[in-house]
Parts: sequence; structure tokens; C-alpha cells
Amino acid sequence: MARAAGRFAGRWLPVAKSAVKSAARTAENHSSSRLAQQWIPTARQSGKFIKHVVPAAVKPLHVLWHQVLGFLFLSLAAYGAWKVWRNEENIAPPLFAIAIVFVIVMGAYGISSFLKAQRISRS
Repeated sequence: MARAAGRFAGRWLPVAKSAVKSAARTAENHSSSRLAQQWIPTARQSGKFIKHVVPAAVKPLHVLWHQVLGFLFLSLAAYGAWKVWRNEENIAPPLFAIAIVFVIVMGAYGISSFLKAQRISRS
């Protein structure tokens, strides 16, 4: 995410500088060009702020996203397993096999999502 913030700042800082230069050329002694010149350091500081704060805010959200997904998929696996266990005698063999595969896939994805959240929080 730091790269995206850097690209964002890198993309718009030159635009702001060129706008300031063109404003300075059109109105040499006009007060708006001086005002625009005063905003260049602010634009630089904003770029630095984005590069440092955005990654620090995105990381916990990324971890939370994976934890929510892990909970969702483990809940689906538990619900599927409960339904299979409850109606074990009444389920046709092909449907039973599909339900077991569903439970295994949902459980595996839920566990891997929690592990990925743990990996992200450590880095």
C-alpha cells in the first residue's frame, strides 16, 4: 500500500507544481501565485504523510478482513457438517460426498485465512 500512496503523491505533486508554475507565469505579481507557492511544501508534506500513515492504517484492516473471512468460512463448514451429521441416514451417497467435500473446502479455506491474517500481523 505504501507503493500506491507513493504513486499517488508522485502523480499529483508534479501536477501541483506545474499548476503553480503556470499560475506564476500568468500573474507575476498577483497574490494568488504567491499563495500557490506557499502550498508546495504542504503538498510535499501531504505526500510524506500518505506514505507513512496509509500503510499503518491498511495493515490492521487487511488482518481484520482475513479474520472475518476465516470466521465466515469456518461457520459455513460447521453448518454443513452439522447438517450432514444430523441427516446422515437420509442423504444419498453422491450428495453425501458433495457435502463432505464442501465441508473440507470451507474448513480449509477458513483455517488458511486465519493463518494468513496471523502472517500479515507479524510482518
